[in-house]
Amino acid sequence: MADATARSPTNAGSDFLQLDIAHAPPGGRADWLAGRLRAAVADGRIPVGGRLPATRVLAADLGVSRGVVVEAYQRLAEEGHVVGRGRGGTIVVAAPPATVATRARRPAPATTFPATPGTDVFDAIRTAPARIDLTPGVPDLAAFPRADWLRAERSVLRDLAAADFGYGDPRGAPALRRAVAAWLARCRGIVVDPAEVIVTAGVSQALGLLAQALRPAGITRIAVEEPGSLGVRQHLNNWRVDTPPIRVDDAGLRVDELVASGVPAVMLTPAHQFPTGVVLDGDRRRRLVAWARAGGLVIEDDYDAEHRYDRPPVPALRAQLPEQVCYAGSVSKLLAPALRVGWLLVPARYRDAVVAAKRNADLGNAVLPQLVLAELMTTGALERQLRLLRRRHVLRRDAMVAAIARHLPGATVHGAAAGLHLLVTLDADVADTDLATAALARGVKVQPLSWHCQRPQAPGLVLGYAANPVSAIEAGMEIIGSVLDEGTR
Repeated sequence: MADATARSPTNAGSDFLQLDIAHAPPGGRADWLAGRLRAAVADGRIPVGGRLPATRVLAADLGVSRGVVVEAYQRLAEEGHVVGRGRGGTIVVAAPPATVATRARRPAPATTFPATPGTDVFDAIRTAPARIDLTPGVPDLAAFPRADWLRAERSVLRDLAAADFGYGDPRGAPALRRAVAAWLARCRGIVVDPAEVIVTAGVSQALGLLAQALRPAGITRIAVEEPGSLGVRQHLNNWRVDTPPIRVDDAGLRVDELVASGVPAVMLTPAHQFPTGVVLDGDRRRRLVAWARAGGLVIEDDYDAEHRYDRPPVPALRAQLPEQVCYAGSVSKLLAPALRVGWLLVPARYRDAVVAAKRNADLGNAVLPQLVLAELMTTGALERQLRLLRRRHVLRRDAMVAAIARHLPGATVHGAAAGLHLLVTLDADVADTDLATAALARGVKVQPLSWHCQRPQAPGLVLGYAANPVSAIEAGMEIIGSVLDEGTR
């Protein structure tokens, strides 16, 4: 009888966080427990890397069914705060932000988001502190498959010969080139000989190699999408390549404007245009192919085509027109930008020049990470990771769309069917660079749409959702909404 009294809901409690189940509302125990755990992670009582009690242990302490604790843990897992690691327990991997009311405002430099950004602006923004980072293009870094990576690395090291630690082929490790060729065939419909694959340090290096290879052929002007990636434009400009803008509308790149421009090459993101999210439609695709067959060169940045949710896959242009399309991709959005591993396919007439530029740049990428990545690709681990990310991204995408509707009621959302970000255009009379600066002063990092435009556009924000739990997305949108309200009064 004494034991039954100790385990009754009115008396049960846990030394862990001094949890008292009597404080939970009737029928809302899982919600209450998830909220208490979330608050403890946010304020540091449970640090990132800390372990939660086993579900059976905490359920026994609180005098509740194990299902209550399992449900609370599951909610934190869906928000990205914790991950279950089997016998390793449930580990905290990301802290939610504190509530808006408890945040102290910090002044941000007036030039944090200048109207005309310099070439070092991304370095400055990347290092600027923020409690909620909604920078576009960042994957869920907390979801990096560490266990799979370690298993693959052990497998590679076990079989690696001593000679394999020497200088490698500047085109890339043969094992990775085979794996990339197979991946592109399965996932993007591109049939390519592994000998044609050139491994690069991400898409950024691929653009630099192309700029060097194309200059001797007289190509010093490459049209870009408008709006289009500021980073891509700056990188090409740094290699002394002019980047005239070609407008993008709801059907994708305006090929009629491209033809009229007389530019010999174009850089575009046809599967998921950055930042608008539109897909190059069938008619525009046919017109672009006709332009390329007449002598134009297409540079296809397939930066996040694997991340699609509400639409069928879009075939890569390279699959249709291999001798007029340079194709670039990477694992930056699949695994992590820090790996600095990408690939480049180029028409045969440019391949030797690109390989020479790669050799001169660095003698080739580090071989060990290439071999580990090849192992992940060939064993199916990378595809499992992609399936996991898609499920998580849909939840976060939906949370951001709903939060925008609540806190930015006059905004229009673009590009929700795929990718890692949303574009939000605003009907307010506000400079989006001022809005981004004010948001950063309150701890929320975003990118203004105007940065990615060479011509005047309506104000907007480019918002990444993939790297943030639902609670951070909600809090971030609330802060942006309050900043916008104050700025338009």
